[in-house]
Amino acid sequence: MDRTWECRSHLAGVDWTILKDDLGRDNFDNGRTADELRLSFERSHATVTVWCDRRVVGTARVLSDGVCNAYIVDVWTQSSYRRQGIGTAMVRALLETVPGQHVALLTDKRSDLYSSLGFVGDDGGMSLVAGSWLNRAARASSTARSSGHPRPSLHARP
Repeated sequence: MDRTWECRSHLAGVDWTILKDDLGRDNFDNGRTADELRLSFERSHATVTVWCDRRVVGTARVLSDGVCNAYIVDVWTQSSYRRQGIGTAMVRALLETVPGQHVALLTDKRSDLYSSLGFVGDDGGMSLVAGSWLNRAARASSTARSSGHPRPSLHARP
């Protein structure tokens, strides 16, 4: 069932505690506190939130040097709102904020969505965590033991 939703390019009204809880229920919580989540979005080049019935049901943000390189992260649509064009709308809105820039993202889900928007696969991508994930040494060392490396999942933390 399609519901009416609205994209916003500002963060006014976001309840970060509720959003963090919703991300957790959708297995998209990567361990940030509600305050760290807020700071991540506030410090981004551009953000998009999608609202339905006075609640955030989608998020996305882009990091940029303002010249030639940008990186899209935290693209999330609440499970019950997926396949309604929300992800497409959020990514398109972010792309409008970085004209002429090389835009990258990492995903292990929905590569079809990103391909439909013009993204192409790149086998050269690499990543690491500088130090310990979110500066939490105990968690990083247990993650390293369980997964073989301290790299966070592209989506959720175990």
